[in-house]
Amino acid sequence: MPTHRGRPLAPQQHRRWFGNVVHIRNNVRMSTTARALRLMERMKDDAAWRLLRSDNAPVIAAILAEHLGDDDVRLDADELYERIDADLENLRGRGIALPLSARAYVASWRDAGFLVRRATEHTRGETLELSSAGVTALRFLDSRETPTRTLTESRLTTLSSQLRQLAIDTDPQSTRRLTRLHQERDEIDARISAIEEGRDEVLGSDRALERAHDLLAQATEVPDDFARVRAEFEELNAILRTRILAADDSQRDVLDDIFRGVNLIGDSDAGRSFSGFSRLVLDPAVGSAFEDDARQILDRDFARELTPAQRRTLRDFLPTLKDRSAEIQTVITQFARGLRRYVRSQDYQTDRLLQAEIRDAMNAAMGAAQYTKPYAAIGVELDLSVVGISSIGAVSLHDPTDLDATGEVTSNETAEASLADLRLIARETEIDFDELRTMVNSAIDDGSGTSVADVLTAHPATQGVASIVGLLALAAEYGEQAADATDRLSWQGADGVDRHARVSRYVFSERIP
Repeated sequence: MPTHRGRPLAPQQHRRWFGNVVHIRNNVRMSTTARALRLMERMKDDAAWRLLRSDNAPVIAAILAEHLGDDDVRLDADELYERIDADLENLRGRGIALPLSARAYVASWRDAGFLVRRATEHTRGETLELSSAGVTALRFLDSRETPTRTLTESRLTTLSSQLRQLAIDTDPQSTRRLTRLHQERDEIDARISAIEEGRDEVLGSDRALERAHDLLAQATEVPDDFARVRAEFEELNAILRTRILAADDSQRDVLDDIFRGVNLIGDSDAGRSFSGFSRLVLDPAVGSAFEDDARQILDRDFARELTPAQRRTLRDFLPTLKDRSAEIQTVITQFARGLRRYVRSQDYQTDRLLQAEIRDAMNAAMGAAQYTKPYAAIGVELDLSVVGISSIGAVSLHDPTDLDATGEVTSNETAEASLADLRLIARETEIDFDELRTMVNSAIDDGSGTSVADVLTAHPATQGVASIVGLLALAAEYGEQAADATDRLSWQGADGVDRHARVSRYVFSERIP
């Protein structure tokens, strides 16, 4: 029986004690299980792990490393398709089964998270580059192919120096910090004296080459760092937009900050960390010293044993850092401006309404699912905007020769047009109201109260139905309509057939001006 200070526990305390013991035991026993389950979930969601588990992982890694792993960090999509198609032909010649085209493989790699597609700024095309997970997977394979020696003097010296510096910078006692700094000064003075007396030896080629390899190993991790930083900013941008949509009147921190002009992207932890890194990279003094040191190292004898790719990496390391830093800074600025524009233009209000409508529709669908199958006909047809799909065999190629003139081009002299011909052309296209006015005034002179039918009896319609329309237009403007009376109007069509129509009677009582 468990006791407390020598006294037995009460039943309630006993149950609580027993529950805590069981909980602790279960946690101990479930640690392996929990880790295994967590790794299984990670295996499903991690694109880097998914690449390494792919059936054609060697082919995928080789293609991506060849075209997007080194200097060509971003390629135009059409150019990448062309390069991969050539690689696929060569691999098929080696007996490797690769049934799809480059475009299809790239689409599947993009959907799997190995690649990232981005729109170009000045054209309608798109570019493709490795995702953060893709870079991580390729770096892992490179490390397995050419493993680096981690237990080296250079690595231990670097760690020891960083550890000592951290201990000095974080020591709360100023006296201890001064003591450590004095020790470092004494060590530097001793080394200066050794150099002046000729007792200090230059670092040997083997050790210098070892340190150079350690530096290059750290430099190869930089592309992975930049890809990961960009992915972090993209995720942060998505989170902030989600918070904007989800914020209500009681949670307006994000909206208020954006309205005040606060740069939530740049002021985040990742943004401040990258800002400090960027300032250091763009510091002219640091850049000049770095380039001078790199140039001197490449002029040393031991540097001749480095490969051309390693020498190029060391020489172009700082310019690469500057280019990548500028690119990330542009991304930060674009995301910040996009958030500010998204809020100030009130577009988020529309998205909120749309989100609410979708949520209501899903709730209604969940309730209706208990009584109606999803595929049950409800008697409502909804026309969706879709793209028509047809066979490529139905496409006919353009033949420029179809538009070539087969006969000789002849030129005709312009003939002199007579006034009668021009009047004839005008009468074929327009109603001759002057003629109709003359017909009406002539009929009125013969008597009073002349109707449209009387006018046509005295003067037939020379333009067919056009004359009828014109007379009715004049009657509506200058005549009067007779109540409960109609006229039968007749005219001859252009085909010579007599036609008739019964219309309301209109009477002209005065001459038309």
